[in-house]
Amino acid sequence: MTLFKSAVITAFAFCSLSIVSAQTKESLIAEGDHFSTVTFENQKALDKLLQADKLAPRDYEVLWRMSRSYVDIGEHLPGKTDQEKAAQLDYYQKAFDCADRAVKANPEGPMGYLRRAIANGRVALFKGIWGAISLVKDVKTDCEKASALDANNASVYYVLGRTHAKLCEKGKMIRWPLGLGWANRDDASKLFEKAIALRPDFMMYRIEAAKNYLENDDEQKAKDQLVKIATLPKEDEDDDAVRTEAKEMLAKLK
Repeated sequence: MTLFKSAVITAFAFCSLSIVSAQTKESLIAEGDHFSTVTFENQKALDKLLQADKLAPRDYEVLWRMSRSYVDIGEHLPGKTDQEKAAQLDYYQKAFDCADRAVKANPEGPMGYLRRAIANGRVALFKGIWGAISLVKDVKTDCEKASALDANNASVYYVLGRTHAKLCEKGKMIRWPLGLGWANRDDASKLFEKAIALRPDFMMYRIEAAKNYLENDDEQKAKDQLVKIATLPKEDEDDDAVRTEAKEMLAKLK
């Protein structure tokens, strides 16, 4: 065999292997999405994505999905004992690491920033947001970056709206010296409303909007959201719990 023929065969084999790997990666992503968003089998979703990560260690589409799975698993873990809490926090930190890798892999990809904001938000809530002020500021920065890259991503507005609402649990005079005076209930409402307009069937957006309306003394708007939740299809693994909570909230308002 001539050196030229050998080189051609080697190059062909390499290209073929790359195509197979790319196809395998895509099929693993598709399976992971199915487990994550359809059957809500979060560990199975993560297992598929970990396989894809071995094939493509710096792939943006794999990385932000891994971050999603780590959060999904972490938020459904028990968190009563110190050991359980440590395990839960570990998942959130892994979620942050994956999202951070996604941002570095594709600085123009909005999902990396969104998933990093969500992971940071989970860590901040876990530690107590008043002990994790820098993380809260990072959530805002990443959400704003994500919305600039994709103005139609409902989750971005929800996460930022929830950040506003959570911070408003403390008075502005307390928050201002900490650099958190920007949070307010009216902006939270606008952000929730934008998220709902983009994804009207997602219950979580509506119940958080209702809670914020109640804190802002707008009972009728809160009722409107809670009533609507009862009519929506299930889209998320937590929707049954959200529907029950909305029913209980509505009963207290009548």
